[in-house]
Amino acid sequence: MNDAQQRPKAEPLSPNQPPHFYRGGAAIAAFRGLPVLDDHRPEDWVASATARFGTAGTGLSVLAEGTRLADAVRGDPYGWLGGEHVARFGHSTALLVKLLDAGQRLPVHCHPSDDFARTHLSAACGKTEAWLVLGTTGERPRVWAGFRDDVDEAMAYRWVSEQDGAALLGALNEIPVRTGDALVIPAGLPHAIGEGVFVLELQQPSDLSLTLEWLDFLDTAEQAHLGIGFERALAALDRSAWDNDRLATLLTRRESGSLLADAADDFFRADRLSGGATVEPGFAVIVVLGGSGTLHTDNGAPLPLARGTTVVVPHAAGPARLSGLDGALDVIACRPPTVPNPGETVS
Repeated sequence: MNDAQQRPKAEPLSPNQPPHFYRGGAAIAAFRGLPVLDDHRPEDWVASATARFGTAGTGLSVLAEGTRLADAVRGDPYGWLGGEHVARFGHSTALLVKLLDAGQRLPVHCHPSDDFARTHLSAACGKTEAWLVLGTTGERPRVWAGFRDDVDEAMAYRWVSEQDGAALLGALNEIPVRTGDALVIPAGLPHAIGEGVFVLELQQPSDLSLTLEWLDFLDTAEQAHLGIGFERALAALDRSAWDNDRLATLLTRRESGSLLADAADDFFRADRLSGGATVEPGFAVIVVLGGSGTLHTDNGAPLPLARGTTVVVPHAAGPARLSGLDGALDVIACRPPTVPNPGETVS
């Protein structure tokens, strides 16, 4: 076998939908053109090298030959990620992509920052995320994010200890959403996704959620605070007020022509592309929203693309060139954050 044959290649990924506590999954099945597995498979973890919290391997993506993506990356980090990426992030892909279909309203929750995750949860990173709305159903598709007013520590603790879900949800900004809108969710920001909202989610590669509203969603409070107790867990919560001007730094409406707000730049990238575009060499996850075409790389056979196709592209594949049939191809390219040039400060 020659060197070109040994290098990792771009390849399509099958659905990877671990069971979850909340309902959903029909929109994912329709998007991929597959039958519904059951009504508690609301998340498709795409190109996942991240395991579900508290498990050894649930949620990890498996490549065509049966190798876990996480193992493949550890075995050839330079081939999968490139030298500059490895110098900054080590063997981590620095990205997890999901398709998420909220078949019911999700509970109010937040995610820890990098510092909190390392200090209190012995984790490599926290979880900032972003949602790109792919579709909605129902009369009032909406999400919630950030407290409207400052919330003091005692009040937050009372809401959580008494499981006053109505107070928690009622204190958040309610945001109507449409297909094409996007919202960045920084670590610490309390949030929830409403029933009928189907999103493409980009996030840091962790599965750390502090579930403030756990009653009627999770089995135990232990699951909600990840074993550290709510007194410690609530230190991760952003209790500050988010008015409309502040929220505008996170929200992108479809008519703007942009995908993600600048708040995402330190964590991940997303570009909407069509036939004729090229994705520069590097680890990438391609999600096809519509049309059909082909993905061409320097290393491997051309791959057919159609709505619902998801492809992982390693650095060793070289530039990923998109060609669409009759020019009709609509793709989101999801990538880790840009690696700074030598000498550039990393924030």
